[in-house]
Amino acid sequence: MATPVANSNQQQQQASGGGRGGRGRNNKGKGRGKGQRNQWDGRSQAITLDSRTGTSSNSGPTRSVRFSLYYNIKNLFVCRHEIVGLVTAVGSSVHKFKVGDRVGVGVIVGSCQTCDICEQSLENYCPKVMFTYNSTYHDGTKTYGGYSDMIVVHQRFVLQFPDNLPSDAGAPLLCAGITVYSPMKYYGMTEPGKHLGVAGLGGLGHVAVKIGKAFGLKVTVISTSPKKENEAIKKLGPDAFILSSDPAKMKYIALFNNYIIDTIVAVHPLAPLLSLLKMDGKIVIVVLPEKPLELPIFPLVLGRKLVGGSDIGGMKETQEMLDFCGKHNITAVIELISVDYINMAMERLAKSDVKYRFVIDIANSLSRPDCSM
Repeated sequence: MATPVANSNQQQQQASGGGRGGRGRNNKGKGRGKGQRNQWDGRSQAITLDSRTGTSSNSGPTRSVRFSLYYNIKNLFVCRHEIVGLVTAVGSSVHKFKVGDRVGVGVIVGSCQTCDICEQSLENYCPKVMFTYNSTYHDGTKTYGGYSDMIVVHQRFVLQFPDNLPSDAGAPLLCAGITVYSPMKYYGMTEPGKHLGVAGLGGLGHVAVKIGKAFGLKVTVISTSPKKENEAIKKLGPDAFILSSDPAKMKYIALFNNYIIDTIVAVHPLAPLLSLLKMDGKIVIVVLPEKPLELPIFPLVLGRKLVGGSDIGGMKETQEMLDFCGKHNITAVIELISVDYINMAMERLAKSDVKYRFVIDIANSLSRPDCSM
């Protein structure tokens, strides 16, 4: 596969558009077709990631790479991020990776790289951050994500994938994992023996349970669904599971809770969650409800409590998170699907019918003769 080329003196234009995806056959004309060249420097800092040379988490070589799917039902766009595959080409200035490395690309593929925020390795908060999908790249083109047979990305925004983590169940960590890991670290929610409440048990919440347990926390799942209790206890291993509709149990855990990670996407009151915190407790919101949440002030003032927010993490911290998950064998609970199942997956997502992430097997889908991407 040819690496895109352009003027090498354009230092800030040396990265890929994260999923404008080289030969992305699924991009329906929006990706770069065969034989075309991107007008940015892909030779010096770029890494080419090919879905056809990925590895399978199942027994035996299947030459596949897993791309994790997240779909925003309201805004009708597919966020083609959380990508894992093998490096097939590197630019002349690439020193962090080599051909054959298994790597990941998460939510972001670019930033200014020069501001004080980027210098702190907090690229996700850079005013000029570029997402893997639906962003505008340095050269003015749009990023299209990872539903393609290759993707070219600046080395700063590529991550080494731990050898012991499977590509499919490990891919969601590139978004869901860092989304819950980063606030735990920043807000000091990692002290063994402390109590963590996880509000909501979905794509983010179930990973928060696993990471919280790995930190040595006592984890309680707070949910509105009694159907999730048995599976949560057996598969995820929290210390407790309570229904938010049970006032007695809600009052009881308020005696212990030091922290809460709020992963509930739907609009919901914060007062019940704040009431679950001890004095000096912290609640961190890691989702973006479509409407503002009402924040009562009395519980904050009278209990010296804190409400904060957090958005994924920078590249350094994301690599730290992957290494942590590799050390503790943390993966997401997934359903592996092929490309031709995407429409059905969308319908199921609209009904919250997934445990807990859909992951698309791009490479095996592309290798099928009936694939029409």
